[in-house]
Amino acid sequence: MTFGAKTSGSDDLKAIISAISTLVEEATFVATAEGITFRGMDPSHVALIDISWPNSAFEKYECDSDIKFGVRIDEFSKIIKRADKKDSIEIGISEQNMLLVTVGKNKKYKMRLIESSATDTPLPKIPYDAKIVLTSSKFDKILGDVQVVSDYLTIQTSDSKGDFSGKGDSGEVVIELDKDDKEIEEISSKADSIGTYSLEYLNPVVKAVGSNAGSITCEFSSAKPLRIEFKVANIGRIHFYLAPRVES
Repeated sequence: MTFGAKTSGSDDLKAIISAISTLVEEATFVATAEGITFRGMDPSHVALIDISWPNSAFEKYECDSDIKFGVRIDEFSKIIKRADKKDSIEIGISEQNMLLVTVGKNKKYKMRLIESSATDTPLPKIPYDAKIVLTSSKFDKILGDVQVVSDYLTIQTSDSKGDFSGKGDSGEVVIELDKDDKEIEEISSKADSIGTYSLEYLNPVVKAVGSNAGSITCEFSSAKPLRIEFKVANIGRIHFYLAPRVES
C-alpha cells in the first residue's frame, strides 16, 4: 500500500481540519486514487459536513489502493497548527499504522491512528427552491449582526429579493439584501422560501472556512435543511448541511 499527499501551503488543510473539528472529535478520511474525502455528522445529527479534496489540489499525491484512516481531530489539529502559512504539509501512513506528518522541511510527527468508526452517511437529496450567493466576508458580517440579538438566523426569499433576520428576547434585526451590492452575486427563488437555522452550528464552520473561501452559496427551501457550499480555490468541495429549527 502506497499513500502520500503533500500540500503546497498549510492554509487549506488548517481550514478543513478546523471545519471538521466544529462537528466531531474523531474523523475518518477515505483516500483513493482520485483524492481524499470526509463526511461526518455531529452527535445530535443537526449538522453534516461533506468534503472532497481532489488529487489535483496537492503538490504531490499518490494512492494505489483505497484506504480509510481515523484520527482524533484535536490531536491532528495541534500538529497542523505548528505549520507556518507557507509550510508544506505531507501526510502518509507507516507500516506500523501510524500517521506520518511532515511539517515544512524538518518537523516530522508520528501520530497514532484510531479504529475507523465511520458509518456511511447519505447526503440529503433535496430539490432547493432558493439560492443566495455572496462573499464569505459579507456572510460572516451578517451572522455577526444577527448574533447580537438572536441565537438563530432566518433566511427568506421572495421573487429575486432576500433578507436575513433574527429575533430574540432583547429585540430583532432584519438585513435586506441589495442586488446592487458587489458582495452579493445572486439571489434567486422558484418559490417563496423561509428557514431558521442555529448560529451555534453555523458560526464556527463559517469562521473556520470563511477566510479561505471566496464565495458562499446558500441553498434552502421552507422547513428543509440549509446547504452551504464554500468555494475554496485549492479544495474541490466543502458542503455543509444544517437542519432547520423546528418551532416547539
